[in-house]
Amino acid sequence: MADLIELKHLTKDYGHFRALDNVSLTVGNGITGLLGPNGAGKSTLIKVLLGLVRITAGEGQVLGHSIHSESPAIRSKVGYMPEDDCYMHGLTGIESVQVAARLSCLPSTEALRRGHEILDFCGIGQERYRNVETYSTGMRQKLRFAMAIVHDPELLILDEPTSGLDPEEREAMLNRISILSQKFGKAVILCTHILPDVRMVCTSVAILAVGQVRLAAPLEQLLKSPRPGVTVGVADGDEEFCTALKRAGHQCTVVATNRLHVSGESSTIADSLWKTAAECQIAILDLTPSQSSLEEVFLKTVREKHHADS
Repeated sequence: MADLIELKHLTKDYGHFRALDNVSLTVGNGITGLLGPNGAGKSTLIKVLLGLVRITAGEGQVLGHSIHSESPAIRSKVGYMPEDDCYMHGLTGIESVQVAARLSCLPSTEALRRGHEILDFCGIGQERYRNVETYSTGMRQKLRFAMAIVHDPELLILDEPTSGLDPEEREAMLNRISILSQKFGKAVILCTHILPDVRMVCTSVAILAVGQVRLAAPLEQLLKSPRPGVTVGVADGDEEFCTALKRAGHQCTVVATNRLHVSGESSTIADSLWKTAAECQIAILDLTPSQSSLEEVFLKTVREKHHADS
């Protein structure tokens, strides 16, 4: 499918400070994790996508609209959930969401109907009739999310949507994001420092460092281990099993009690593992293909940039 966001050689300077440096990036459907250390340029990139700041150089399109000349058209099709509070004191939750819908040109009655529908989806019950300044951190997060999606946008930009949530509410928020992407076809940019969130819901990842896109790829590709292999859990007899696998021509090491690592692609060595286990009368409990951790990928990408500048 066509790319929803296409940026080419974007540069943004604030005086003598370069916040974005020759950024080229394409974003398609699915959920894209936008990662980077503090000061990497993520907030500036979001503002550029929304047309809130003018770029110094480069070209870009969001949902087919130019970031130079069609910012209002872009914002009408994008739902943005900022990291910081953006509610108005004195309004109830439902009034806040209704105002957000009205700002997107929904008629008053439809805005109210949509507001109640979206608050139901976000798990806000009778609290919707309370003033928003009485809300907890978690409630304010859900309210910001509701305000971002009430006008049924094509693209969602979510800035730290799970920050401050307890584990149960964090899982619920991620489930809502997945539903919007998978069931309703929304494209999502998830800007976060919480890497397990990215691992749980994202289909692709873009990593920024010092104003540059250092890495952009499907998540599955990033997590593919440079040393293919399988971690095997057995009920007992790890040393015996490892010896038998070596006789069968496999590279094998015992990495922990009753856990072995066998080199090779899981799809090609699985049959041999089961056959050898049957011959040794050893019970295999689990087979786990080797993967790189997202933390390793992130740190390696950021450090490579740091060393290049040193």
